[in-house]
Amino acid sequence: MVTFFQKSNFCLPFMIHEFSCSADLAEALATAVHKTLAARLRRDGSAALAVSGGTTPLKFFQALAAKNLDWPAVTITLVDDRWVPESSPRSNAALVRTHLLQNLAAAASFIPLVNDAVTPEAGRHETESAIAALNHRFAAVVLGMGTDGHTASFFPGGDRLAEALHPSLGQNIETMRAEAAIDPRITLTLPVLLEAEHLFIHIEGQAKRDTFETALQPGPIETMPIRAILRRAPPPEIFWSP
Repeated sequence: MVTFFQKSNFCLPFMIHEFSCSADLAEALATAVHKTLAARLRRDGSAALAVSGGTTPLKFFQALAAKNLDWPAVTITLVDDRWVPESSPRSNAALVRTHLLQNLAAAASFIPLVNDAVTPEAGRHETESAIAALNHRFAAVVLGMGTDGHTASFFPGGDRLAEALHPSLGQNIETMRAEAAIDPRITLTLPVLLEAEHLFIHIEGQAKRDTFETALQPGPIETMPIRAILRRAPPPEIFWSP
């Protein structure tokens, strides 16, 4: 693993962990998240973790699930999800249940963002209440990123992008519809992500590394919403492999 600092045009030092393969990245990221959760558990007796879906984090999920931790005191939720039933192959909740809530981590609590309502707009209040009930900031949030510069469900051109980036005071979730998203979505809002104790970005492949480099340049957040995360102080830790 190579760790180095790189400064963007916004003078924020970035810690970028580079790995030769996704398996090494997954183990290192799982170790970092485990350390963060363990520290919060020692301090507060409970801890919450928000993770991203898709295929990229599957090896990370499996590595984290094997870590020894007081899992019954840990609550896991998603950064965002498609508004589809868990029987759908596009469900991020199903991925978490299959790949993370296994082995030792099977004892953790899980709060899905999707409920039985027909649309995210109809179900948002139930989800909002569930996330608000956590009653403390996340110990760790693990984000992904698309080659269009989106993260969570902050899609360029999304119908509720402005509201997700600048929500009403105390608002934890927002709905999102965008052409690139295909399915309607539900997502944690930007302030919830930014207040996490530790924020990690997990990206793989040269195309996403190129997107990351582009996002470091000056430009509006609305065209590359990942910039809202990269401009956080302190900045997130980046985990990358080819």
